[in-house]
Amino acid sequence: MSASGTRHRAVEHLGHGDHLCLAFSDDAEQRRVVTAYLLGGLARDERVMYFADRSTPGQVLSWIREAGTDPAPALNSGQLTVTTADDSYLATGTFDADAMVATLHQEVTDALAAGFTGFRVSGEMGWSLRNLPGAERLGEYETKATDVFAGHPASAICQYDARRFDAAALDDFDRRHTGTLEQQPLHASASLRLVPSWRNGRQALRVVGDVDYHCAPALAGALQTAAGWPGDITVDMDALEFIDLAGVRALVRAAEQLPAGRRLHVVDLDPMLSEVIHVVGWDEIPALTVTAREVLA
Repeated sequence: MSASGTRHRAVEHLGHGDHLCLAFSDDAEQRRVVTAYLLGGLARDERVMYFADRSTPGQVLSWIREAGTDPAPALNSGQLTVTTADDSYLATGTFDADAMVATLHQEVTDALAAGFTGFRVSGEMGWSLRNLPGAERLGEYETKATDVFAGHPASAICQYDARRFDAAALDDFDRRHTGTLEQQPLHASASLRLVPSWRNGRQALRVVGDVDYHCAPALAGALQTAAGWPGDITVDMDALEFIDLAGVRALVRAAEQLPAGRRLHVVDLDPMLSEVIHVVGWDEIPALTVTAREVLA
């Protein structure tokens, strides 16, 4: 697996020092990740903060409650704070990137001084689309915020609703984080995971592990799901270890079944496998493009 695969992290494996980007286009997926993140912090006796925007603080607390945990004790003890973007990022009426970074540094220090094992924070970033003074510095803030968490018992998840941010903005914000939150896999086994993801600000299907004739039907099913996403289909093969003829045929069939004008892009495929597809002639199918992974010298 290439080193870039380490950028994708499941919320259950998130640790201290992480400053991760969550791009989502489904409310249920946002809720799943956020709930797991908040509950994980409470269970580890970390100080937990949440800055809501499109959601309300009451909704966020209901996610915790419906997951089987009463948030009242953590709220009363000061372990948990759920507030709004207006009372955090925009507390002065404008967005001051440097002041917000300084505030987070102080929150980490205060959490440890209070006896908590760490600090974690998550914020909904849709407020930046309101054309408020200072919002244009959000990218700068995301870059600087990484230093708040690096090397410290602290972590963050910044949430970007892909239905509201364009692909260029999503890609830029993602690159300013140390990693990306992995979505719920469409298929997960000992040898293969098929995971909805984001690449260049657009939805993609990540193939992680081995595809053989046993799990080719799972790949076909995941490709069918991806066909329901808008635009072309991107299949990210950066973390692919092996694919046999049955797996390649699943890709070819998925491309052939696309309506006119749509394409299936297989990207970062192992150069040797890419050459095999070229020799066989499958890359001559109009709806299928295959791009080999760059080999570093």
